Amino acid sequence: MLLRAVRDSIISPYLPAVGAPAAATATTVVFSMESMISVANLSKTYGSGLHALRDVNLEIRRGEIFALLGPNGAGKTTLISCICGIVNPTEGVIRVDGHDIISDFRAARSIIGLVPQELTTDSFETVWATVSFSRGLFGKSAKPAHIEKVLRDLSLWDKRDDTIRTLSGGMKRRVLIAKALSHEPQVLFLDEPTAGVDVSLRHDMWEVVRALRASGVTIILTTHYIDEAEEMADRIGVISNGEIILVEEKAELMRKLGTKQLTLQLEHQLDGIPPALSAYRLSLSEDGMQLVYTYDAQRESTDIIALLRDVGAAGIGFKDIHTTQSSLEDIFVSLLKGKK
Repeated sequence: MLLRAVRDSIISPYLPAVGAPAAATATTVVFSMESMISVANLSKTYGSGLHALRDVNLEIRRGEIFALLGPNGAGKTTLISCICGIVNPTEGVIRVDGHDIISDFRAARSIIGLVPQELTTDSFETVWATVSFSRGLFGKSAKPAHIEKVLRDLSLWDKRDDTIRTLSGGMKRRVLIAKALSHEPQVLFLDEPTAGVDVSLRHDMWEVVRALRASGVTIILTTHYIDEAEEMADRIGVISNGEIILVEEKAELMRKLGTKQLTLQLEHQLDGIPPALSAYRLSLSEDGMQLVYTYDAQRESTDIIALLRDVGAAGIGFKDIHTTQSSLEDIFVSLLKGKK
């Protein structure tokens, strides 16, 4: 049981990464004082020859929610594992709150909490025991008041004496978060935190994450739920084939890469788009009852005014009008297609 618990802890602040390459400490890099996590020239090549990460440079700001998006096999888990000290980088430098993850590994790992995607808890331990044990693994003295606060914040206090095996999947995932918070970390990694949980619980966990950010915790979120990143993140990073292809403020990303569509519900069916409207990016629905204008979200609305004027001049009447904007998911898919 002890071995299982130790394995379950994921991060140990006492053991250095085995076989850490000298090259990882040889690079001289200037880091931003505003960054909680600084990654410079990071590469990882496995023994099989797989290049999982390629010259990654990334700055994660103190106190933000940063969403890391990417398809399966893009390098998300390898990047997180390198930062957390689970996987040795081949090249590059990583610092957490100014602490090098190799030369100052104890300090670096003591301020990191990791919530893995897999449910890896000891089924026969109680909630209280497993969370308290996780705190002890980081060399922290017992602090029942903090454990109580964490359990109450995660709505686990009433379950504190229940064994893990009796909990629902959603409650087990909350226990993983509690374990990661037990030693009072300043950085929290959430790897697919709401995978497999129902919609109601997802929204509850979003509120928990927001509360953690409000308390000053820096949060790095990986998710396949694009709406989750769109709902919670301050900034978005996209990784593909081991390379960071974009890091941007969420709102700015939506503004820069988003497109809008103006849809006119027509009074009468059209057989085709009149030549007088050929200057506009228009498409006609299959039933001929909707005229759709696609335009750049950054441009002024004067084109819309001109379009409506020209539509009227062409003798086309419409009874309704509405606009839509591309979602983060649309942008994400277009970015990955452009990278291929």
